[in-house]
Amino acid sequence: MDKVEVLQKSKLFENLLPDELDMLAELCQIKEFKGGEIVFHEGEVGNTLYVIVKGEVEVLRKDRSGNLKQLTSLKEPDFFGEMSLIDKELRSATIRAMTETTLLVLTNENLHSFAKVFKNGFTMVAINIARVLSIRLRETNAKLSSRL
Repeated sequence: MDKVEVLQKSKLFENLLPDELDMLAELCQIKEFKGGEIVFHEGEVGNTLYVIVKGEVEVLRKDRSGNLKQLTSLKEPDFFGEMSLIDKELRSATIRAMTETTLLVLTNENLHSFAKVFKNGFTMVAINIARVLSIRLRETNAKLSSRL
């Protein structure tokens, strides 16, 4: 697997230079999950973000009864887990692999190492995260307003 190619497909890393992508690829770890396996649980401390290389995951949240309900599913080249890097809060949802899934993993520490070398690249990653979060918030607002 060519990590750089995977990163290039993700909105998270749009507009990065080749040297920046190379460093991020070196920093990434690969993790594999079987279908049904939990990547992380709602309420856990998080310090990593994940880019989907292959497979599909579901985003789950507990309802009032404590049962897990699917909010959405994600597949290549989506990413998740970025919120905990931004706000340092607990995970807002549970992520479970729906199929055999391969993920690239970047830790908070990895991103700080990247920022020391490529300040502009790090700024672009932060802007890309903000852009995707904004899109997700608009979609959520539209869904909620349709229920009013």
